[in-house]
Amino acid sequence: MLNKKVGNIGEATVVNFLKDKGYKIVELNYANKIGEIDIIASDKGVLVFVEVKSRSSDRFGLGREAVDLRKQHKIRLVAEGYLKYNKLFDIGCRFDVIEIMGDEITHIENAF
Repeated sequence: MLNKKVGNIGEATVVNFLKDKGYKIVELNYANKIGEIDIIASDKGVLVFVEVKSRSSDRFGLGREAVDLRKQHKIRLVAEGYLKYNKLFDIGCRFDVIEIMGDEITHIENAF
């Protein structure tokens, strides 16, 4: 339960972080039968699928390390479902990972 609470706080922090950078939040916690994407945002006409990883320490590794090839593949499939469902066939998109550890935010654009 603590991990979920840390995750929820992290996502709220990232929403404010992205808004401050000029991003428009399109959707939060989008889910389909394949899985979930934490945040979908728009940045200068590009649709950005954001995976948020919050950690209270690096004891079990960095958050970004948890976005392995298997997780990346799953996120791509969920994003593909979102694009098809919303008939967004001619829009640029990218995948970002945002890691929060303590007060530090690391934004990795085009992470995969």
